[in-house]
Amino acid sequence: MNKQQICIIGGSGFVGRHLCAHLLKQGWRIRVLTRNTEAAKDIRVLPGIELRQADTHDPAALAAQFQGQAAVINLVGILNERRRGGFQAAHVELPRRIVAACHTAGVRRLLHMSALKADLADPPSEYLRSKGEGERLVLAAEDLDVTVFRPSVIFGPEDDFFNRFARLLALAPGVFPLACAEARFAPVYVDDVAEAFVRALRIKETLGQGYELCGPKPYSLREIVVYVAHLRGLRRHIIGLGPRLSQLQARLMEFLPGKPFTRDNYRSTLCDSLCKSPFPEIFGITPTAVEAVVPGYLGPREQNHSLSRLRQQARRD
Repeated sequence: MNKQQICIIGGSGFVGRHLCAHLLKQGWRIRVLTRNTEAAKDIRVLPGIELRQADTHDPAALAAQFQGQAAVINLVGILNERRRGGFQAAHVELPRRIVAACHTAGVRRLLHMSALKADLADPPSEYLRSKGEGERLVLAAEDLDVTVFRPSVIFGPEDDFFNRFARLLALAPGVFPLACAEARFAPVYVDDVAEAFVRALRIKETLGQGYELCGPKPYSLREIVVYVAHLRGLRRHIIGLGPRLSQLQARLMEFLPGKPFTRDNYRSTLCDSLCKSPFPEIFGITPTAVEAVVPGYLGPREQNHSLSRLRQQARRD
């Protein structure tokens, strides 16, 4: 594929900012669509970024923005609904409009961000069900060359996973009740995810395929939280909650600002966020370990101890 201009929906978010940086290094020109250009000012300073305010609810407006683009990338996703129907709107109806706009504008190449376990026959949460419906919709689109990515939880300096637990642990008075403590994750580094998107643009074998993206090691949520507390220098006793108390905590935390944990989040943890196989060889990427990155933004470098060495402590707490 010739390196022309590429259009990104959701390009001002966490993954989007990293993806833009990777694409710029490869010589791409980038058009980022946003409903609020002021909120996306962080990426405006990057040379080669064209920031466009656009109504993504309007198929005609999307088609107009897609004109002349070599490819379209959809990164839009929400973990919690602000209002009923939010998951359906973001994960199903928006991809439907994107597919229609690609057809209208004559854009064949579409890269789509889904979520790990969204392809299950009967996902346990509305988040995963809606993500699954959206990815099936784009993969079934006629005359489009689609690649779907299903990452586990994504980490990096501005993430909302490790950083969120760091904030919650700082507020805890010595004891930290942890819902779904034994849920398992294989966190994947944001730059590895971004690079997989970039490389997929030039690998024809990725057309019509979906790829799971995981980091090199699986961890329980308890192990991750113990590690975050260690990096922040916080002495906290982690108490794992059973299913009933986990659901109760989720119900209560839905009312806190930002909804740090919801009942739908709880249901998502009922299936482990682990890949069926290692990072796809087709991309030629060696996935980055948590220990190589997270200490750089959560703790002093002299505390850069292996997460796996804290597993025994996690089991004792």
